[in-house]
Amino acid sequence: MSDAETPDQGCRNLRWALALFDGLVSGGVRRVVLSPGSRSTPLVLAAQRQPLIELTPILDERSAAFFALGLAQASARPVALLCTSGSALAHWFPAVIESSESGVPLILLSADRPPELRGWGANQTIDQTRLFGGFTRECHDPGPAEEGPAALKAIRALGLRAALVSRGPRPGPVHLNLPFREPLVPGPSCTAEPFRAFGGAEAGPHDGSELRSSAMDQACCFDTPQWPQELTTLLRGRGIICCGPMMPSDAAAEAIFACAELLDAPVLADPLSGLRFRTATAARITRYDSLLRNPEAAAALRPDWVIRFGGTAVSKTLSGWIEDVPSILVDPAERWTDPNHDVIARISADPIAFCRLLQTRIERNAQGPWIERWAAAEQTLDRLASAFLQQSPWCEGHLIADLLERLPAGDGLFCANSLPIRQLDTWSGQSDKPLRVFGHRGASGIDGQSSTLSGLNAGRIAPTRGVTGLLGDLSFIHDLSGLLLMERLDRPCIVLNNGGGRIFDALPQRGLPGFEPLWRTPQRVQPEALARAFGLAHRSVDDASGFAQAWAEAIDAGMRAEPAGLIEVRLDAELSLRTHRAFWNGVREQSIIESE
Repeated sequence: MSDAETPDQGCRNLRWALALFDGLVSGGVRRVVLSPGSRSTPLVLAAQRQPLIELTPILDERSAAFFALGLAQASARPVALLCTSGSALAHWFPAVIESSESGVPLILLSADRPPELRGWGANQTIDQTRLFGGFTRECHDPGPAEEGPAALKAIRALGLRAALVSRGPRPGPVHLNLPFREPLVPGPSCTAEPFRAFGGAEAGPHDGSELRSSAMDQACCFDTPQWPQELTTLLRGRGIICCGPMMPSDAAAEAIFACAELLDAPVLADPLSGLRFRTATAARITRYDSLLRNPEAAAALRPDWVIRFGGTAVSKTLSGWIEDVPSILVDPAERWTDPNHDVIARISADPIAFCRLLQTRIERNAQGPWIERWAAAEQTLDRLASAFLQQSPWCEGHLIADLLERLPAGDGLFCANSLPIRQLDTWSGQSDKPLRVFGHRGASGIDGQSSTLSGLNAGRIAPTRGVTGLLGDLSFIHDLSGLLLMERLDRPCIVLNNGGGRIFDALPQRGLPGFEPLWRTPQRVQPEALARAFGLAHRSVDDASGFAQAWAEAIDAGMRAEPAGLIEVRLDAELSLRTHRAFWNGVREQSIIESE
């Protein structure tokens, strides 16, 4: 190739980036969330030229990362993050941790300075390679853009690999660190077009078809000699099925309940399990956090074994109660979700494959009406909770019940960590209404909640419609830049304002010297003023009628394509603490379990 025919560096960068994006699209990437910068220009230009990519610019990298996390959770697709060099990608770290721990697919595209500038004091240049350590599934630094078919084929393959690795069998973040030499903008004679992966000139750009990694049916891993006889013997006893945070398909949910019927085992469904808010079955139990505070019930219902699906349950009461009970962990991602160290068998299979396996190994459990006993206790707790709320001052329990009643079937709910998710766990109870409940229980942080809520709404797919947010006041304050994204929401963000980190009121730290500033972190921020600054509607409520009106106004605004805005729920924290303690004390003193 003559000098006249050699493309300039800017054109070389663009062609290389186009090949990368062809691979990403082949692996299922359709959304790119970028924070503007200079060094990432070739990647932005390539994404603009890829017709199957939708670009979303967000100024703050931390907010962008949590927005992308919400997009990926809602759409069940890998989402690409894009930023410039330097400290920019360090702001992704909290979301990368959550992505890794909760198994959400993200592709981290960090632009970088070329190798000859690293370690020489060049501007906006740090060591970006392997910045995220063990939290990424893979990390690649392919070097600067090169010209030629082999180089383009290699970078396309890397894009495809990154997308496929991010989505399974152990989903999570994949980091591609991409150095670019200047000039970053191609010259006017550059003829870069969407990359053609294979074939001659007649082969067009990517047509939208998508590749996936595939694996054999995981049930094949367990032939008769490999299935331990000890498990068959163990499962003849009385057991429970604990389902923590996960997003099961309808078929997987049906398989779990079929497994429960086969084993005569109740399904303890976490609010984030995907099993609590769907058509009810006799096996589903939701009030276990309150039920197990009753000493008589906790002793009478003690299981011989536990089968676990999903992550660690929200309920600390449940986790403590099943300690020292032999557990079977079923997880296709092969994670060691075993904080009590009680797992005696870890089975790498999805719920469908595992339940199919059980049907070939286990006979129907004939111990007795174990599920019925649990269901009767659940009904007793339902009556106790209903009677208690009828006579108690308005509190989070009333709000949760009212919110779940008002959410349309098919909607989503994003529940923040700390008190909101625990309130939902305590007060939601049984419901036939199909809802998708999202949360961040991978690392259980309070950061990025507003941005995630916006990402969930932007990435929602049928049958999920709008996604409402339920945040605490500290979660809300922690992600103020996320308010920039809320103008797009047609469902409200509900903020429980109790004046700070009130979860510590129920923990041993209460009463320590310096408790207020060092643990509770009281705050006097006015959500109304913040909403006004960001152009959002604000509605403040402190009782049932006020919430009903605020909800109706917010939903009406969303239907008019206006921002649904904020609903601030003002709560008396001390009254709330006394109310919850009164309920749990009442549960402890009741006779809940009938004698066998």
